[in-house]
Amino acid sequence: MRGDAPDRRRRRLVTLAVLVTCALLLVDLVGGPGPGLLRRGAATVLGPLERVLAPSGRASEDELRRDNERLAEQLRQARQGESASAEVAALLAAPSTAGARVVPARVVGVAAPGPQGVVRLTIDVGSRDGIDVDRTVVAAGGLVGRVASVAPWTSDVLVLGGPDVVVGARVGTAGALATVGGSTVSAADRDTGELGLTLVQTGALAVGDEVRTLGSIDGRPFVPGVLVGTVTAVEPQRGRLAPSGTVRPAIDVGSLSVVGVLLSGPRTTPRPAVTGGAS
Repeated sequence: MRGDAPDRRRRRLVTLAVLVTCALLLVDLVGGPGPGLLRRGAATVLGPLERVLAPSGRASEDELRRDNERLAEQLRQARQGESASAEVAALLAAPSTAGARVVPARVVGVAAPGPQGVVRLTIDVGSRDGIDVDRTVVAAGGLVGRVASVAPWTSDVLVLGGPDVVVGARVGTAGALATVGGSTVSAADRDTGELGLTLVQTGALAVGDEVRTLGSIDGRPFVPGVLVGTVTAVEPQRGRLAPSGTVRPAIDVGSLSVVGVLLSGPRTTPRPAVTGGAS
């Protein structure tokens, strides 16, 4: 009995469609509205009936699936756009980009990680965007690395922690000079991704000290004052004149999606001489 219900409903709809068609033909015979209006009326009335009476075959299921996939892809792209916009806004508001000319970029490639973790990234800006080698690359949280090679539309970035990146730094409130890098000291007691630090002068080194870039001539490859990381351990001196330790980087390179390349210009104003001994 239940199987007969859809058939009865379909027969009633077919009967209704026939009656509507006859009524429209009768109006046309007795001189009713023009053919354009009749067609629009027929489409308005019969269109929903055709959709109801049409068989729900495989084609309809495939079309529905394609529509769902298209909507899901549009939603994914919209969410990615919102996330990227938020990351760019955070980058431009970060202390590391304050007052600097910044070219935002997306990470589009990651080299196979080695024992020290990720050591090279590819970003989607290049020489046509004003990028050249030995530019500082930062994220909202701090230092990422330096530009190593440039193509017209992409650039490769050597990441802090790799064997080819050693950074001059200042440590703690006293600003003690140090070098930081993946191979600065023995990595036997360090976790993957952590950095080695060695002071280049006698001084104190304490857990929790912030480590920031010292800066290079003309800001290349590193501008001054960018957060490198935080001291997490101090190693015994073992006869060394200066202490050494371990630094947790400010940036988790493996989760990066948006970075900024700093376009610092060379100094053009001569530095004035001063007279010593003035009171």
